[in-house]
Amino acid sequence: MPNKKLFFCSIFFLTLFFCSKSFAQQKNDSTLIKVQDSTSKKNILALDTSAKKFNPKVATFRSAVIPGWGQAYNKKYWKIPIIYGALGTTAFIFRYNLKTYKLLKQAIIYRTDTIAANDILVDPQFQALSTEAIRSYRNSFRQNVDYSVLFFLVFWGLNVVDATVDAHLKSFDVSDNVSFKVKPGYNPGTRTGGLSLVFSYKDKQPKVLPSLQ
Repeated sequence: MPNKKLFFCSIFFLTLFFCSKSFAQQKNDSTLIKVQDSTSKKNILALDTSAKKFNPKVATFRSAVIPGWGQAYNKKYWKIPIIYGALGTTAFIFRYNLKTYKLLKQAIIYRTDTIAANDILVDPQFQALSTEAIRSYRNSFRQNVDYSVLFFLVFWGLNVVDATVDAHLKSFDVSDNVSFKVKPGYNPGTRTGGLSLVFSYKDKQPKVLPSLQ
């Protein structure tokens, strides 16, 4: 059934889309510049120009106008085939549902008019069906048309969100000086094991959060 195809195709592309977000935070070369003042002995962090050139507003606008344009702006070219695969699949299913709906709608007209000779004009794939069955299929395909449009708009919107988030992450500090780890822990008070969340920043002593039990 077309609605099942639409559902499984949508799940497939949504999985690809969200799995790609796990690779979104890539290290930016020279995102932060450390400048030392010889007189005051203070360190100043300044944003590199390479991070400033990715404007989230520009990425949002481009993806809203043309899907994938924002990803190209963010230099995430590998995401463009995924976007067009999702949009192309839903567009194809929409076309199929709409075409079948029109055939079923016309078949109902031929079956319910007063001219018996028009029954042979019903599309051959529906001639063996009863009038009620054709009417039921017509209603189902009409609903599938709406679902196809809905999923198309959802994928288009996700394309815009992805471009916006990627542009924001271009200026996010993902250097080796910042780390977050999960490791086994032990609580001597209760003599029970658990998990410890360790957050490290630069060269300072790691901060260990309480064990989760």
